[in-house]
Amino acid sequence: MRFEGIYTPVVTPYRDDFSLNERALEETVEMLIAAGVSGLIVAGTTGEYYAQTMDERIDLMGRMRRLIGNRAPMIVGTGAMRTEDGVAYAKAAVDAGADALLVATPPYACPTGREIALHALAIDRAANLPVMLYNYPGRMSVNMDAECLDRLGRSPNFRAIKESSGDPDRLHMLARDYPHIALSCGMDDQALEFFAWGARSWVCAGSNFAPEAHIALHRACAVEGDFAKGRAIMSAMLPLMRVLEQGGAFIQCIKHGLTLRGIDAGPPRKPLQPLNKDDRRALEEVIRTMNTTIAEIGG
Repeated sequence: MRFEGIYTPVVTPYRDDFSLNERALEETVEMLIAAGVSGLIVAGTTGEYYAQTMDERIDLMGRMRRLIGNRAPMIVGTGAMRTEDGVAYAKAAVDAGADALLVATPPYACPTGREIALHALAIDRAANLPVMLYNYPGRMSVNMDAECLDRLGRSPNFRAIKESSGDPDRLHMLARDYPHIALSCGMDDQALEFFAWGARSWVCAGSNFAPEAHIALHRACAVEGDFAKGRAIMSAMLPLMRVLEQGGAFIQCIKHGLTLRGIDAGPPRKPLQPLNKDDRRALEEVIRTMNTTIAEIGG
């Protein structure tokens, strides 16, 4: 499996009592597939996996596979504090028919590069599926360093890395020193730079509600090689990216954006709280402006 295109870490829609909204989940999957995303990710950060029980996460894997069918790849996140739990999620993903895994650094423990690699290799042995690594030091506090990446070279299953450090030096290092691990953009406001350095995929939470804009930027840069057009699209998207990142209300913004498309994504699970009125209004305005501008660029 090659990771190319837009991959959406799908939200988990909830009712007001925080139970799963099955209807909204189905509507989300149908909208994303119709829009043309390249794959759907279950149990990414945007899906609030950290606020779900193991039973809920495993149930969601099966539900998503049934909803997706064979129309798009399903990638399952194995994020967990304990390696044993990560292995259990990987085995459940295999049983659910996952096409690939998203393997992140265990949070809070601050493992070394060697320890991160051993964690990822244990998951790899349990599943034997293509893997996209997930480097996100902003949440995990540590990087997948050179020792980690060198050790992971023992398995051909480690095909790509979602790089979310925000560090341009790491982007350059990965592109130069690890060409066998495909770059995937994990820092939205650096998407143009990732594509310039050869990234072929983008894991972007905003594609839950704006898949067309994200696909347009990927197409311009990674498919057509038209970076002048890409810069124009990126310029139109930057105000949205700023709103998504400010104040820590990232998941809430994604859910409200989806609700604006007529799909009730519901509230985030606690301790997160829904957006206030002013934040909703600001998000709505930048989405309207972005959509109008990108339509003009495309047309």
